[in-house]
Amino acid sequence: MEQKKGTIPVSFLLRLLAWVLLSISFPFFDDFYAQHPYLLQLAYGLNTFLTASVIISTGKFIMVSFYNRRHASNKVRGNFVLGINRLAAILNAVFAVVSVMIALGINPKDFITSMTIVAMAIAVIFREYITNMISGLIIMFSEQFSIGDHIRIGEHSGKIIDITFANIVVLNEEEDMVLVPNNLVFTATVINKSAQVSDKLTVRFELPLADRMDAQTLGTKLEPVLKTLPDLVPGGEVLVRIADMGKDFVKYKIELHAIDGSNRRQKRIESAVLNALLQLTASGRGEV
Repeated sequence: MEQKKGTIPVSFLLRLLAWVLLSISFPFFDDFYAQHPYLLQLAYGLNTFLTASVIISTGKFIMVSFYNRRHASNKVRGNFVLGINRLAAILNAVFAVVSVMIALGINPKDFITSMTIVAMAIAVIFREYITNMISGLIIMFSEQFSIGDHIRIGEHSGKIIDITFANIVVLNEEEDMVLVPNNLVFTATVINKSAQVSDKLTVRFELPLADRMDAQTLGTKLEPVLKTLPDLVPGGEVLVRIADMGKDFVKYKIELHAIDGSNRRQKRIESAVLNALLQLTASGRGEV
């Protein structure tokens, strides 16, 4: 179930309560901790994690609240909140590891210093994943596209349903979930169909030479069908063009104007136009 906007999560309240109780326990149970040094070490580790977690959650809450208040009257396309949540998850994971070290009596600073060479080797081995993570963070904080946008990345096209540290999760037209590596965003051509919501629609198709028609004739034959489509602007301009010609085919494109920029509406228009073209070519088979 989704958290209501402006409410404080129960998990944060529980962490805050545990942190307060644990902090109070140090002066009140000083003798007990002195007799049980292992429990003291464990308490220090847990206190480190809770302190960091409370600070991170408080900072995240303040930043998100400030951001939402600042953009309350504007349409925001970025993923600032998503980026903050992912970054908070990374910081919590880092401090969880540090807390475990403290609980086990390991000095985190000495450990990191001694593991420098190993860390460099790990960085080389997991270079692709690390760069994917960095790319993911850049995407999360960008204003270029966000969850819910319809995009095309290279040969992949569909609706963004999630952005992770490793991939952009895209749901394509066949309802298949496609995991696109974050790095691909910076190396391939990206088209965001939702960035500029436009009522202009272009339908592309090709006909074999045997069924070819000049642009004016094709527009005239399609006009009665187009007038019946409720999703098109009444009296809107319809422009038919020949886009390319090959050895045994002719490519056309039809420019139309929908009543709004809804992606679903434009899909309906495209399907209706293509169906009309099928009927035209079937009825006119053999004509030049």
